[in-house]
Amino acid sequence: MRNMVRSQLMLAAALLLAGGVCFAQSSGEALYKSKCQMCHGARGLAETPAAKAMKVKPVTDPEVKKFTEAQMIDAVRNGMGKMQPYKGKLTDAQIKESVDFFRTFLK
Repeated sequence: MRNMVRSQLMLAAALLLAGGVCFAQSSGEALYKSKCQMCHGARGLAETPAAKAMKVKPVTDPEVKKFTEAQMIDAVRNGMGKMQPYKGKLTDAQIKESVDFFRTFLK
């Protein structure tokens, strides 16, 4: 009986810790990972096969570095080159959050 209670407490603690890890990720980071990472890469370096096929520029490219936040938001909202537009698929707040996360790679 005692072992059963102990096991249940351990399981509850593990679930609480796992839930805490999920919440540690920002919504911008989660959006980036689900919508952008497949082409832009985990660190914005465009090292994925999709990025290479579509000739996506890495965050380190001088042309990408000079984009303002507003220009990046506009690119995500309306699409750019082969990138699909996310207007109507993501809210303006979600677009800004994902761009804010992408811009952390510029530093």
